[in-house]
Amino acid sequence: MAGNSTRRGATTKGKNKTAGSGGRVRRGLQGRGPTPKAEDRTYHKAHKAKNSADKRSQSPRKKTTATAVGADWVVGRNPVFEALQAGLPVKKAYVAEGAERDDRLRDIFKFAADNSIPLLQVTRVELDRVTGDLVHQGVALQLPPFEYADPEDVFADAFEAGGNGLVVALDGVTDPRNLGAIVRSAAAFGAQGVIIPSRRSASMTAAAWKSSAGAAARIPVAMATNLNRAITQASKMGFTVVGLAGEGDVAVSALPGSEGPLLVVVGSEGEGLARLTRDHCDALLSIPISGAVESLNASVAASIALYEVTQLRGGASQR
Repeated sequence: MAGNSTRRGATTKGKNKTAGSGGRVRRGLQGRGPTPKAEDRTYHKAHKAKNSADKRSQSPRKKTTATAVGADWVVGRNPVFEALQAGLPVKKAYVAEGAERDDRLRDIFKFAADNSIPLLQVTRVELDRVTGDLVHQGVALQLPPFEYADPEDVFADAFEAGGNGLVVALDGVTDPRNLGAIVRSAAAFGAQGVIIPSRRSASMTAAAWKSSAGAAARIPVAMATNLNRAITQASKMGFTVVGLAGEGDVAVSALPGSEGPLLVVVGSEGEGLARLTRDHCDALLSIPISGAVESLNASVAASIALYEVTQLRGGASQR
């Protein structure tokens, strides 16, 4: 009869009698749906890491692009190896843990070992962070800040050199590769230094260092707050100031003042010398070229002019 079942758990009404589960057991056996992802579980460390990453991505960062970071970092296996071979100064060298070994990475390891350059092993996440998420391929070099010379010291050294005094100034050269190439040419032709303005100019970044092929470590590069003021200072010291301009009225092979201290001013890649800079030059020099070519690259023009200076001064034997 109903209420008189002997099934275990079945009871009749009454005090201290066991009641049915009311469906609790059945509901407890039902599925609860798919397991939430780790980052969606508030108590999981993956959730906290995701929140931290979101906050970093939403907040402004000083170094998030290749342009910003490139001033202090060289990343990628080929660029790093080439930078090491070019003699760039290295503050720190990093390699990611578990980086896949290939011939280029082995070249880097061997070069570092042969030249006593320590390689710091870090996690890939840490390397992403310090390089600003650049594509580093598991290896990166951090360069020290470039130490610029004082323009006055550069002029003083060139003035003391007398007939061999030679300084190169750049007016608005914004391509760091051109800057590096000009620094290399200036060193090759015996200049006492290179001067760049602090504004609207390339600076000595990793790209400039690489283009200089290590010459930036052998010749001073000075930064002038005001280039025209620096040119005026050179003129007062007795320098002849000549500027390179396509429409110059003096051929570079006949430049004046080659017997004394000389300041050669090179203009930007596109616009050439600024008007005020032209006004401060004693002469504007031109390099004869074919009519099929409108102008020369700034670094090429500088190399030709510096070569002509050495020839007028008696060639390489007089440097």
